[in-house]
Amino acid sequence: MTIHHHNHPYMTIHDFESNSHVGWDNSLKPIAEVDSGQTITYEITEASGGQFTKNATKKDVETLDFSKINPVSGPVYVKGAEPGDTLEIEMLNFSQLDWGWTALIPGFGLLADEFKEPAIKSFDLTGKNKMEFLDGIDLFIKPFPGTMGVALPEPGNHSIVPPRKNGGNMDTRHLTRGTKLYLPVWVEGALFSIGDTHAVMGDGEVCGTAVEASMETTIRFKLHKGKSIAEPRYEIPGPPTPEADSRGYYVTTGHGKDLYKASQNAIRYMIEHLVDTYRMSEVEAYMLCSLSVDLRINEIVNQPNCLVSAFLPNSIFR
Repeated sequence: MTIHHHNHPYMTIHDFESNSHVGWDNSLKPIAEVDSGQTITYEITEASGGQFTKNATKKDVETLDFSKINPVSGPVYVKGAEPGDTLEIEMLNFSQLDWGWTALIPGFGLLADEFKEPAIKSFDLTGKNKMEFLDGIDLFIKPFPGTMGVALPEPGNHSIVPPRKNGGNMDTRHLTRGTKLYLPVWVEGALFSIGDTHAVMGDGEVCGTAVEASMETTIRFKLHKGKSIAEPRYEIPGPPTPEADSRGYYVTTGHGKDLYKASQNAIRYMIEHLVDTYRMSEVEAYMLCSLSVDLRINEIVNQPNCLVSAFLPNSIFR
C-alpha cells in the first residue's frame, strides 16, 4: 500500500515488495508523484529482497535467486522534471536498523577467483553507533542507500548491478545523513528509485557486499530546472570519516599498469596482514576489507604504473 498525503510535504512508502522493481526501465508506472521540496520515507528491504534471514547459512547463498537481487523502491515521478534538469536528493535520516548480513557470493567481488566458496555472516545492528565484527573489532554504523537513480533515456530493462550515468548502484559510502546527491534527469518526471541500504561499508566494497540491512530511509527531493550535469555529483557537509581517522591507519599498497589489478594486490596484502596480525580467517579478513578498508588511488600519472592504497583504520580494534 502506498499512502498519498495530498497537499502535504511528507509521504511514506510502505510494503516494499509491491512498490519495488529490479533494473532500470523508463516504461515503469510511477508508484507516487511528488513535488520539488517534498519528503518521502521509504521502508526498504535489504539487497537479497528478503531471501536471507538473520540465521542464513552458506546453503542460502548457494540457492540465492539473482533475479530478485537489489530491488529498489519506485519509481517516483517528480513533477516538473524534464531532461536537462538536475534532481537533488538530500539524505535526511536512516532508522529502524535491526540486523544485517555480509556474504561472499561466488563470481562476485574483487578477488572472486580466489574466494570461490560461498560464505555469509550476520550482525546485530541494534547498538547505538557500532556493531561487533569479531570479538575485539567494532565497526562504525554509518547507514546509506547503495542504489539511487533515475530512469535511463534508453528503452528496455537495464541491469541494476553497475553504476551508470543515472546514478544506479553507486555504493558510495559517503552518501550518509546530511549529504546531497545530484542526478541528471533523462526522462520526464525523472522516475527516481532507491534501495540497497547498507549499515557499514568501506570504499570499494571489495568482497561484493557491505553490511546489507533493511531500514527506514527519509530523503527530500529538490528540482534544479535547466541545470544540466552529465553524471552524478554529491556534496558532503563535513569530514567524511572522522571516526575512522581518530587513531590512524595501517596501509598496504599495490602498483601496476592496471588500476583493477593494483587494487587486487593492495587488498591481497591487507588480507595477509589481517590474518597474520589478528589471527582471523582469510574469509573474515576479506569481509573486513569490504566493510572497513578504504581503497584510494594515490598515483595515476606516472606511466606505466599506478599506485593504489588500502587504508585500514586502527580505531576499529578494541
